[in-house]
Amino acid sequence: MKPRDRAALLALAPYLCCIFAQGATGQSGSQALELARSAEASQSKGDLKAAIEGFRRALAQEPTLIEAQVGLGSALIAGGELDEAIAVETRALQGSPDNAALRTNLGLAYYRKGDLASARRQLEKVRASHPDDVKAAVLLGFTFNKLDREANTVALLAPLEKEHSSDLDLEYALGYALMMTGQREEGLDRVEKVAAARHAADIWMLAGSAHFELGEFKQALADAQQAIAANGSFAGAHTLAGKAFYARRMLDEAAREFQTALSQNPTDFTANLYLGIIRFDDKDLESARPLLELALSIHPEDPLTRLEVARLRNLEGNLQEALAMLEALVQSDPDWPDPHVHLAALYYKMHRPEDGRREREIVKKLQEIQHKRGQGEGSVTPGP
Repeated sequence: MKPRDRAALLALAPYLCCIFAQGATGQSGSQALELARSAEASQSKGDLKAAIEGFRRALAQEPTLIEAQVGLGSALIAGGELDEAIAVETRALQGSPDNAALRTNLGLAYYRKGDLASARRQLEKVRASHPDDVKAAVLLGFTFNKLDREANTVALLAPLEKEHSSDLDLEYALGYALMMTGQREEGLDRVEKVAAARHAADIWMLAGSAHFELGEFKQALADAQQAIAANGSFAGAHTLAGKAFYARRMLDEAAREFQTALSQNPTDFTANLYLGIIRFDDKDLESARPLLELALSIHPEDPLTRLEVARLRNLEGNLQEALAMLEALVQSDPDWPDPHVHLAALYYKMHRPEDGRREREIVKKLQEIQHKRGQGEGSVTPGP
């Protein structure tokens, strides 16, 4: 499964807004230019309201001043006023159709709005007319990533990396694209480089999740802990750490992480499920029950949650409900050994030995298949 952390891709936007506002240069020494420069200073201090007002005053005096046109678009984008930014830059381009900063700002506004097709069109025009514009290339790479065209990003940015290896936006866009095109190690190296440089919890989470999916639990834990160090309340960070501890059979540590995750978000599905499993395996049914039942209410079709609740019902003595859940699981996924294991035990418990023997034979065959595939028998969940 691909780690599609699309929200993290938007981390690019604030950096480019500032760069584009500073990227336009002009020769005018007018009062309008001074107003524009003052507005740019306000924007650099984070005072977007003053910046927008200043750029508008500059344009009122000199409507074609490129610095003010670019700056106003940049400030509007930074403030989330995307439709107005699009209108401003579109009008400005009518008088300066070859200006890369205006067109890249327009592409950025479309990108932030989610109109990726329009963003791509504008940025490809910049690439065609200004092939040395690295920032436009990077934003086009991010746009390709969001369009699920990561191979295009690799083709676009890999040739630029050698001379621009310190460009963190380029490294992030390229690293993500490499991860998504099967070059996980190369991509992860770049993504972790950016996460460390920016001390960014969301990027550490992207890397940690990728390590987890690869079965690299030690690295996943290290990245999750980096995310926690960057932002202890970042959504999912303690849950990822808990999963990594759980995978390494460090159950006390896993339980502490899941408890912290639930203190921050009581409806965290994964934290409820895994902490419920830990408590169930400790025979602490009173603690396990509300956790597993809440997990089931959040995702009633999740197979692992249904299996764990079936195990709980069995141990509680609610055999018919456990039976119904297990039989539904083996029907929906007949190649998953775990439900067959528990169903066999339940059949014997309910004095149905023939059905129990049949399920045991199925388990034996499935385990033989797993062994031939090099998976062994480790995936079978211990019975109650």
